[in-house]
Amino acid sequence: MSRRIGRILAFQALYLWDVGGVPAEDLLSFSWLERDCADFADDARNSAGGIEPPAAPEIVGDAAALDASVADNGVKYCLIDNLLAVFEKLPSEKKEEVFAFARLLEQGTLEHINEVDVLIKTHLSARWSFRRINKVALAVIRMSVYSLLYQKELSASVVIDEAVEIVKDYGSDDSHKFTNAILDKISKDIVQS
Repeated sequence: MSRRIGRILAFQALYLWDVGGVPAEDLLSFSWLERDCADFADDARNSAGGIEPPAAPEIVGDAAALDASVADNGVKYCLIDNLLAVFEKLPSEKKEEVFAFARLLEQGTLEHINEVDVLIKTHLSARWSFRRINKVALAVIRMSVYSLLYQKELSASVVIDEAVEIVKDYGSDDSHKFTNAILDKISKDIVQS
C-alpha cells in the first residue's frame, strides 16, 4: 500500500510539472505538496486535455475525502479514501520510503521524458493525438512507461494494474480503459525488444 501512495505522489508531481510548470527541483523536494487537495482537484478538472471532463466526483474520487489532508512536518498530502488513513499511520521511516519511491519515479520519468513520450506517441492510434490525452492519465502513463522500461524488478502486470487503479480514482470516466490499453501495448513491445 505504501508503494501505491508513492505512485500517487509521483503522478501528482508529474501532473504539476506538465500542467502547472512546476520546476523539477521543487517536485523532488516535495515543496508542491503544500497545495490543498481541492486546488489539485480544480486543476485536474480544468485541464482534461481539451476534452470536457466529467463531474468532479468522477475525476477525483470521493469528494468528501478531498478535504482530508494530513499535516506531517507542515506538509499536506493529497490522498483520497483509505490511503490517507494508511499514510497517517506509517512510522516516519516508512513515510521516507514512500517519498524515496515517489522521487525515484518522478526523477526517472523526467530524466527519460523524451524517450517515454516517443514510446507513448508511437503506440497511439492514428485517430488519437498526444495532446488529446487527459493530463491526469498522461501523468500516470508516463510514470508507468518509465517503470516498464527501467524497473525490471517490477512485473508489468503490477505496473499496469496500479496505473489503472490510480486513473480510476483520479482520472475521467473512461481514461482507465485507455490507460490499460496503451500500457498493455507498450509492455508487449518492450518484452519483444
